[in-house]
Amino acid sequence: MPDSGLLHKILKNRVLVIAGPMGTNIQRMNPSEKDFRGEYFKNHKIDLKGNYDVLSITQPEIVENVHRQLLDAGTDIIETNTFNANRISQSDYGLQDICYKLNYESAKLLKKLAVEFSRNHPDKPRFAAGVLGPTNKTASLSPDVNNPALRSVTYDYLADTYKEATRGLLDGGADLLLIETIFDTLNGKAALYAIESVFEEKNLRVPVMVSGTIVDASGRTLSGQTVEAFLTSVSHSDILSIGLNCSLGARQLYPYLERISRIAPFYVSAHPNAGLPNQFGGYDQTPEEMALEIKAFLDNNLVNIVGGCCGSTPDHISAIAREVEKNPVPRPKPEKDHRLWLSGLEPLLVDKSRNFVNIGERTNVAGSRKFARLIKEEEYEEALSIAREQVENGAQIIDICMDDAMLDAEKCMVHFLNLIATEPEIVKVPVMIDSSKWTVIEAGLKCVQGKPIVNSISLKEGEELFLQQALKIRKYGAAAIVMAFDEKGQADSYERKTEICRRAYDLLTRKTGFPPGDIIFDPNVLAIATGI
Repeated sequence: MPDSGLLHKILKNRVLVIAGPMGTNIQRMNPSEKDFRGEYFKNHKIDLKGNYDVLSITQPEIVENVHRQLLDAGTDIIETNTFNANRISQSDYGLQDICYKLNYESAKLLKKLAVEFSRNHPDKPRFAAGVLGPTNKTASLSPDVNNPALRSVTYDYLADTYKEATRGLLDGGADLLLIETIFDTLNGKAALYAIESVFEEKNLRVPVMVSGTIVDASGRTLSGQTVEAFLTSVSHSDILSIGLNCSLGARQLYPYLERISRIAPFYVSAHPNAGLPNQFGGYDQTPEEMALEIKAFLDNNLVNIVGGCCGSTPDHISAIAREVEKNPVPRPKPEKDHRLWLSGLEPLLVDKSRNFVNIGERTNVAGSRKFARLIKEEEYEEALSIAREQVENGAQIIDICMDDAMLDAEKCMVHFLNLIATEPEIVKVPVMIDSSKWTVIEAGLKCVQGKPIVNSISLKEGEELFLQQALKIRKYGAAAIVMAFDEKGQADSYERKTEICRRAYDLLTRKTGFPPGDIIFDPNVLAIATGI
């Protein structure tokens, strides 16, 4: 039976084929409302037609038939029928309480087939990928143009939703997990947080694939990130692969795949649509045409995993598999980059070529009397103009701090971060979430789709709390400033600062796996220079 070690071994030697067009292939069978309901939902009060995920329970033979066709076509990694099997999406049908069962039954069905095909074709093992779709809500954008700080879903609810689905997929036997069609990176980060939480809970780990979607020719996600910023935002997690799927055909996807392939320290996947949809929402690209466009991915060693998404039939997958057989050489995976990468809507690399980084401090209530007054008076539009002006004047990062006795720091932090998320000219740069209160920092981390900096943590209250906070920061996907404090207080000499920094670095890298490049030391030089 396939295992993660085998999957890694195969990926080093050849390109794998992935198939995920469950919805469009089930649609071709034209199931009726009666089929969707089956006996299980016979008396349900809401129409279920179009809710393809429930067919894993009501008509498993239909789902199995599609899986078999795709496996016969040459698929190596096949996706569960769970794209919308989450509490948020299923609430539209009044089925939010059966999501664990939907994921469990879908994974169980597919795993049985993967085992069968692997046993019958030992030279070509098959892997069941448990799919976590994007949900139909976004954590980074407002549903109301008149209230840009409003959110239709919270990070915590997204994480809980993904935890439930993840438990079902793992209990059903999924060999790996695939977070796909990510249009809002904050949703994707919540899914990664949830997966890591379930791994800790179950004391197990399976490979995780991450796949975003580019919505148009701008080359950005729906929430505004470039592919490089998207990669930076999810690179904190121990993932198997990063990739792109859906929305575009292979030809339109090529330039963005090329950009991500050039720098990603993970395996790279791509499963585009069968061309662009026609005026009726259908797909006209033939298997031969799609395979020819995929051939360019293979000829230029851009991918390790390739296949088809919407509109691709078993014939499309078969044509792609034949191209892979002709050119199975995978993209070589580069070494992990240990430099400091941050992101807003765009990436920021801090290395030896950039000796000085400008951080805008005027969005810190302690650093700007005007900003503090505007926040207290809830004049957020004018407060936003301060952030905008900092970026226009060259700030590469903006520091946001709401620590003031007259403010509800947590509420103000969340509100302001939600507001700037809708201002591309501001949030194109990374943010620094600055607070002496951990609850404020954590609330802020749940609002940021990019990769921010936390300012700050220290050993002031001992190793246990220091490590707890560091693990959380890494899990949320942020870099951290470490202050030169320990249990004895603030370091006031070069020797003490060196001692504390070395101790903190050792703890972070050895006990939390914190990436070295994500550790920023603040030596508090003023303490030596002035004695303050």
